[in-house]
Amino acid sequence: MRAGSGAQSPIRRGTNLPRVGDFNESVVLDAIRRQRSGLSRVELAQATGLSPQTVSNITRRLLDQGVVRESGRQSSGSGKPRTLLEIVPASLYAVGVHLDPAVITCVVVDLLGTVVAQQSHTTPSGGDTDKIAADMAATVSALVADSVTDRDRVLGLGIAAPGPIDAVGGWVVDPPELPGWGRYPLRDRLSEATGLPAVLDKDVTAAVVAERWTGTATASRNLLFFYFGTGTGMGLVVDDTVLRGVSGNAGEVGGLGAGCSTRILVEEAVALGVLGAEYTVANPADAHRGLERLAELSAAGDGAADGILERLAIRIGRGVCAAATLLDVDTVVFGGPAWQVLAHRLLETVEPMVASSPFVRATHPTAVVSTTLGANVAAVGAASLVLDGALSAQPGTLLLK
Repeated sequence: MRAGSGAQSPIRRGTNLPRVGDFNESVVLDAIRRQRSGLSRVELAQATGLSPQTVSNITRRLLDQGVVRESGRQSSGSGKPRTLLEIVPASLYAVGVHLDPAVITCVVVDLLGTVVAQQSHTTPSGGDTDKIAADMAATVSALVADSVTDRDRVLGLGIAAPGPIDAVGGWVVDPPELPGWGRYPLRDRLSEATGLPAVLDKDVTAAVVAERWTGTATASRNLLFFYFGTGTGMGLVVDDTVLRGVSGNAGEVGGLGAGCSTRILVEEAVALGVLGAEYTVANPADAHRGLERLAELSAAGDGAADGILERLAIRIGRGVCAAATLLDVDTVVFGGPAWQVLAHRLLETVEPMVASSPFVRATHPTAVVSTTLGANVAAVGAASLVLDGALSAQPGTLLLK
């Protein structure tokens, strides 16, 4: 469906008032980005509410900057064919780093959020945080050097970390499953070491930003992302705005009964004798091996293994239904490093729970899907934080100060 064709559009509306040029430029760029097949200037004016002259001036600047290009012509039946505009993916880049207790992932993405380079390695155990941060920075610098010909095209570095975080100060704050980290100024350390401006956010928030930037939910203004990595959480978007809470730590799901960790799941399986003692968890990376074995046993018909996963699915389903009802979302996306292992089995239970909930489906359908961004969704989300902050229309910039 093309912009302005009838259904509610995810494209923000611009304003023709003075002193808002940056905002309007972001509105136009965001509209072009969301319509991958291209938009004409006439369609941009219709979709954004901006005057044709304003759209013409903005698109001329974007063309001069090399951020957009003319991609062909569209015939409207009568009259002169309209020239379509599209994003130039290689015009700008962003870097994302995901610090998970089990794995550290670094990606470089282009302007459309497509991964052009990536690297992952097991998260070191122990508390030598300065050494870990230095290694992360070295990985970032090497990836950028290998994948981007012009470093000036890199907008910045996004960092996704497990909560709690100090969003203002850029600190991780005693993250679970990461003993020895305590309070650590990860944002500033990586920024200083790489020379890139950096932003830090929770991994669940980064994941939902990835979905609205480049994933399966780019057309949704109201969505919920259930994240399953070493731990679980929810990223939330209401009316096209990411909800972060007063301290940037929104998304904890323990109060909804949906909290879980791969360690707890595997330890339960070992305690019940479903998994042998060789799967005893010594660190978060160990848990992934046990999780894979648990999934294999369930798929092979092991009732005890399947019972563990069924109980988990029911807890997740109840939590998701409660949150989807509270927020009135139209899309629920599941993803994260551990989700890929259990996706098929858990969705067998969760999807019917959402579909049969009298509250969730009362007034509109609710799509339930797995992310298309794979296990690296939080790292892609970290990079998307940079793209979103720099290029998306931010209504707060219109406030008078």
